Amino acid sequence: MSRCPEVLWAQRASKVYLTVSLPDAKDVEVKCEPEGLFKFSATGRQGEKYECTLELYGAIAPEGCRTKTGLRNILCSIQKEQKGWWKRILKTEEKPAPYLKIDWNKWCDEDDEEIDSDLSSEDGAASENDGDSSDDDGLLYLPDLEKARGK
Repeated sequence: MSRCPEVLWAQRASKVYLTVSLPDAKDVEVKCEPEGLFKFSATGRQGEKYECTLELYGAIAPEGCRTKTGLRNILCSIQKEQKGWWKRILKTEEKPAPYLKIDWNKWCDEDDEEIDSDLSSEDGAASENDGDSSDDDGLLYLPDLEKARGK
């Protein structure tokens, strides 16, 4: 029998960010299907199996989905098929499972994103919201800063 890892989520108009909290994960598999199905499986530190399947609110573009495995978590950037804000993360209107939580470190309100986009446009800088962002967009997570610095 498998367990469900903690999953944190946040969204932007064009992307959904999912952070799976699973230190020292091995055999990580992430699958994104066009109808909005997100499947995750991995093996934990002591060989325990973790799995989770989420039926996301809207359709996604699997070719625009990126995954990055860190020391403490697995970061997934999922491209929405159509740009726009979802009113919730899951298709179902029921209360989400206790392992699915909001990622306040990446959270951005719809109004805040528009302001950030306007400020970036004024500076002539490329915005994360305009679709020209890098593959690592939003994938650097604070606990992995030491790894990024090479420590």
